[in-house]
Amino acid sequence: MLGAVAMATAGLLSSPEQAQAQSAASGTTRTIVGERYVPTIWVDPDGCEHWVMDDGAEGYMTPHVTRQGIPVCRRGNLCGMMPTDQFFATDSYAINAAGQQRLREFFASTSASAYIITGHTDSRASDAYNLRLSQNRANSVARVARGTGAKVSEIRGYGERQPRVSNTSAANMAQNRRVEIICVN
Repeated sequence: MLGAVAMATAGLLSSPEQAQAQSAASGTTRTIVGERYVPTIWVDPDGCEHWVMDDGAEGYMTPHVTRQGIPVCRRGNLCGMMPTDQFFATDSYAINAAGQQRLREFFASTSASAYIITGHTDSRASDAYNLRLSQNRANSVARVARGTGAKVSEIRGYGERQPRVSNTSAANMAQNRRVEIICVN
């Protein structure tokens, strides 16, 4: 798809006359003479792709989505996933002492230049409550990380919006209650 867009765009601007004709047809006075443009893909901090169609000259960028409308995202290097049941009591974002020690050991043992920390919940409470709880839990893990000297570049709370598995059983819900640590190298 991108190749076809690139070829079509490059073909439109392959001669000064065509570029000028296109400008005239679109009602703009801007002329691109002898310049070929190839669209690029920009990847945001979430790893999601965006198509840049005019190199930012007019700020035109569109998210790259599948036919179902789901953003095309590349997962970062997920270097750690911590089940929150091991760190937090139910309905809490205070990390127990054993959990803090395990996190300190984890951050001391990895060699990432920075970390993105994301919090997740199961679906038992309201969406707003789960978003707040997941953000608070991610913030708690980030405090431990910073205490070890680790650089935390971003903290996100997703609530119940990105389950690993369906929330159909207690075992599945436990898998969804997690904090993910993405290593940035």
